[in-house]
Amino acid sequence: MRHLKSFYVFHQAALSSSFTEAAEKLNLTHGAVSKQIKVLEGYLGLTLFARQGRHVVLTEAGKTLSEYTGQAFSTLEAGVETVVGLNQQSLDISCEPTLTMRWLMPRLSDFYTEHPGTDIRLSTAGGAVTLGPSGIAMAIRRDDFPVVFDYQKRHLTEEWVGPVFAPRYWDEMKEKIEQVKLLHTQTRPEAWSEWISRTGYAGFANNSQQTFAHFYFSLQAAVDGLGAAMGPYPLVADDLRRGNLIAPFGFNPSGYNYILLRQDTAPTELENTFIHWLDEKFSDCIPTPEERAKIANI
Repeated sequence: MRHLKSFYVFHQAALSSSFTEAAEKLNLTHGAVSKQIKVLEGYLGLTLFARQGRHVVLTEAGKTLSEYTGQAFSTLEAGVETVVGLNQQSLDISCEPTLTMRWLMPRLSDFYTEHPGTDIRLSTAGGAVTLGPSGIAMAIRRDDFPVVFDYQKRHLTEEWVGPVFAPRYWDEMKEKIEQVKLLHTQTRPEAWSEWISRTGYAGFANNSQQTFAHFYFSLQAAVDGLGAAMGPYPLVADDLRRGNLIAPFGFNPSGYNYILLRQDTAPTELENTFIHWLDEKFSDCIPTPEERAKIANI
């Protein structure tokens, strides 16, 4: 397109109503900006700016043209961002805070080893999420809230839960269950009562309790032997394998699932890669038959 540079100089001058400010933004001299405006006015046969004292203001023709240049350059900038994004190897993911800390982050090094040069940028939040405008491509959530937007919903794994203890704490308390301290969290206040209702186990009916602000605090308190926490399997799987926690009552389904939310658009190559990696990793997040509910054996 002829005089594209002049149109862009005009666009910047129209935004700032100042040749001087436009010159600073474009790293040009005031004279160079003025020259480009004159070239464009000669090309169009119109006066685009009028002087008012030390300032310039758009004429009616200038105002009309500025609306079109604004749309044109805004569209061009969006197109450039889209094209650059096709080659980006970064992905913004929102994930439940405790799942991020206790499950996802410890596994990310595997992803980077398998896919060098990529960058998974994590943010933590639970519940409802807005994708796209916020810059977040996908969100990993527990499905305990209504999804109000028309997002794609991908099942990752069923959630299994059960009481978890530090081994030494269990050895000390297994003969006096009524004295076990139940560790609660403000984010899941009904976790213990829901488990008791599902299993029918009455041994914890009148136990003392302690409540923490965040779920990961209650799980860490259990690791440290301060009581028993209600542990979702993905969040305690690593500590079970390391022997930091045991689950003498086993695990049973909580009625919830972990899901992946994303906009209803074709995934990028990196999104597809990460989705398939998540599927593989979450396939290990179901208790073995030996780890499942064993209330009758207690």
